Amino acid sequence: MPVNIPQGLPARVRLEAENVFTMPEDRADRQDIRPLQVAMVNLMPTKEDTETQVLRLLSNSPLQVEFTLLRMGSHESRHTSEEHLRTFYSTFDEVAGENFDGLIITGAPVELMEFDQVDYWSELVEIMDWSREHVFSTLHTCWGAQAGLFHHYGIPKYELGSKMFGVFEHEVLLPHSPIVRGFDEGFAAPHSRHTSVAREHVDAVPGLDVVAVSLEAGVYLVTSEDQRQIFVTGHPEYDRDTLRTEYERDVLRGLPVSVPAHYFPGDDPAGLPRMRWRSHAFLLYANWLNYYVYQRTPYDLSMISGAE
Repeated sequence: MPVNIPQGLPARVRLEAENVFTMPEDRADRQDIRPLQVAMVNLMPTKEDTETQVLRLLSNSPLQVEFTLLRMGSHESRHTSEEHLRTFYSTFDEVAGENFDGLIITGAPVELMEFDQVDYWSELVEIMDWSREHVFSTLHTCWGAQAGLFHHYGIPKYELGSKMFGVFEHEVLLPHSPIVRGFDEGFAAPHSRHTSVAREHVDAVPGLDVVAVSLEAGVYLVTSEDQRQIFVTGHPEYDRDTLRTEYERDVLRGLPVSVPAHYFPGDDPAGLPRMRWRSHAFLLYANWLNYYVYQRTPYDLSMISGAE
């Protein structure tokens, strides 16, 4: 999808270098269509990396997207410059009166904290409640998926004995679900988390469907029957080197971290990781945008709250 990316956003330069199609604002203005309005609540500490990763996945479709970056007004970022945040991000208060076709809520490195111990939890709850009336479909990833399942459906997370860390094989359980249209029966996806949700807890909630699982990593993809909520427990947006960077960081910190599973050739950290999840990551985001957003969102965004 040609994404209308603000001039000056570092992600634009990186994506153009990869031959990813981005759309200049003057060209976007000349297209006689209503662009999809997609916002992302970026909770990741390395915000510029996440911007690039997600924008890359939103880029591969013929429709136009207006992309809005949101940050927590109740949280001070320690890893992204205030200048970058002021230039490219809005706070929730600044967009609370607007409507969006789609919303992405990212993961965050806070899994081991209780939800209500996270300093921006109240603000995130407000955003999730707001999304029911102001957003047609919301895609939650990693901790964002756990937060959404807990807040909207009361599904708890639980702590794992060791970090779920690596690239794992997954099985599609509901091949006729639009979110996995075109998927192979099995596919790989990265995970990096200390907590999980139990499948029996998801299965016990009417209106939720477990679409894909992993024997090692557990529940991966959950959708609501009304297609307004999508939950992905992993990190399909990750780059080739993201898990390696996390591993090397934790080793330097002296943390008890294992080599990411099924990631390095021969489990040797000196090797170059194989990128074997990108095609399904592109397809996941393209399916969400097409079947859950574009095909179903009212043309008049003010009618979202009454849409079925």
